[in-house]
Amino acid sequence: MDTTFRDAHQSLMATRVRTHDLLKISPYVAHKFNNLYSLENWGGATFDVALRFLHECPWERLEEMRKRIPNIPFQMLLRGANAVGYTSYPDNVVYKFCELAVQTGMDIFRVFDSLNYLPNLILGMEAAGKAGGVVEAAISYTGDVSDPKRTKYDLKYYTNLADELVKAGTHVLCIKDMAGLLKPESARLLITAIRDKHPDVPIHVHTHDTSGAGVASMLSCAQAGADVVDVAVDSMSGMTSQPSMGAVVASLQGTPLDTQLDLGDVSEYSAYWEQTRTLYGPFECTTTMRSGNADVYLNEIPGGQYTNLQFQAFSLGLGDMFEDVKKAYREANFVLGDIIKVTPSSKVVGDLARFMVQNKLSRTDIVEKAKELSFPKSLIEYLQGYIGIPYGGFPEPFRSDVLKDMPRIDERPGSKIEPLDFDKLRKELFKIFGQVSERDVMSTALYPEVTKQFLKNRQKYGCIDKLDTRMFLVGPEMGEEFEVVLERGKVLFIKTLAIANDLRPNGTREAFFEMNGEMRSVHIADVDAMKVMRVHPKARNDVKGEVGAPMPGNVIDIRVKEGDKVEKGQPLIVLSAMKMETVVRSPDSGTVKKIEVKKGMKLNGDDLILVLE
Repeated sequence: MDTTFRDAHQSLMATRVRTHDLLKISPYVAHKFNNLYSLENWGGATFDVALRFLHECPWERLEEMRKRIPNIPFQMLLRGANAVGYTSYPDNVVYKFCELAVQTGMDIFRVFDSLNYLPNLILGMEAAGKAGGVVEAAISYTGDVSDPKRTKYDLKYYTNLADELVKAGTHVLCIKDMAGLLKPESARLLITAIRDKHPDVPIHVHTHDTSGAGVASMLSCAQAGADVVDVAVDSMSGMTSQPSMGAVVASLQGTPLDTQLDLGDVSEYSAYWEQTRTLYGPFECTTTMRSGNADVYLNEIPGGQYTNLQFQAFSLGLGDMFEDVKKAYREANFVLGDIIKVTPSSKVVGDLARFMVQNKLSRTDIVEKAKELSFPKSLIEYLQGYIGIPYGGFPEPFRSDVLKDMPRIDERPGSKIEPLDFDKLRKELFKIFGQVSERDVMSTALYPEVTKQFLKNRQKYGCIDKLDTRMFLVGPEMGEEFEVVLERGKVLFIKTLAIANDLRPNGTREAFFEMNGEMRSVHIADVDAMKVMRVHPKARNDVKGEVGAPMPGNVIDIRVKEGDKVEKGQPLIVLSAMKMETVVRSPDSGTVKKIEVKKGMKLNGDDLILVLE
């Protein structure tokens, strides 16, 4: 299977590749690679990122790819009961999502759960199967089955899970090695054990090449009886991505496992992506990663999370401390009891790791001070059971110390959620945006605020996916002419001319340009000019009662007012940054003397929040 259209760019470039660039190479893939098992091109983080950052409709992406590639099965990544989100949804949302995905062009659903929690996994399998999709149930792999010291996730653990998934009716069985931990010998042991128990079930193996051993591991899987392995085209392979397609194809030429793919075709395919990849430089994992790194066997960071974690670290001012974040990730994992790490459980570990680095906390500090620390929201919800129950249970007394008297869930999280009223949601959207599609309603069910912002942008700017990628990300130089192809035979020729020096009272400037030879102008908000410089006081460690922000972020909620009496550990405010929410709790009992922040205010780390006395 080729992962270039999904996991490769998620792993290397924070999922930022646009539909525009995927569609340009799609006809070539259809003509040259029609004997692929499948093309992975949807699901996972692509759904969220398309709406949130690329201002694209993910459903339109799938539909347009299907038009250009009618002859290769499409495969998507489904997070079980979490669909393509980071939380549990009502069951009818997951079923409706799968139904709409099949209608739009999806064929194979790789279904996994971030904790290998069977109730969540089976719900996703049933939803995909009922929709008419091919069900490929995935076992998320961690640890090392060839290491007798790693006893939690041993060979028996994986073969037992395989038994359960086959019993549940999976069409294909997948081993999902999301961090690239599957060493060649471990691969041989694992695939042999599963093949011996299930000789007739197709086995598909997914890995990442972070350590550099990915090609060797996939060859070992193939020789042990796997039917399909994941690769990415050469210029989009290696490191946190999948192993090289060209290397695997060449290694198997002339053997009984010959793929029948042409190396010349692979080379041309790779050349396209080599050029296209240069457009996405700001999102590259190569900012800190120049080669494969075997420290993944220690930190176990999933390939798909690595670049996002790195990008978030830079955004929060921790760029030069990314090595510390990686080490803290390992420590955070053990604080949580050595869990399966893949979205959304990997986000919990990543959020805790960043929290540890930002606040200079060790593994011992986290455990000993659990009752008084203001932990990220994702960690609290995980310990409550909102994404499922981990193998071996939650760590105690850490869980009880963090949650205190907060509610806990000890069953499948979505089982108690009321079904979503799609008609009601459609009517709500219609009042705001007018005519909306079934896809818009579905996207809103999964990502309410993100989708509404996308619909506002589309209402205001139209379909900006027609712009070339450089124009979308950077914009044109003054005096530069560029073209926008709306459809065959309909092209706009645009040339930027000048920007007025005068700033209007509403914070806009007039920009002048030519479109197909005619002079035009438009008023554009000058974001930099509208910024107000603000110096916020810092909390002083030597002054009792001054409470500072534990991380940079925006104030999204204030839970107290001046004069309130608060207890130690009581929530004070909620901060949000890079999809991570943190509840800041009171370090002591006292009275709120003065609040220094307002809702919507952007804070830096240690900025003064309030004063207690």
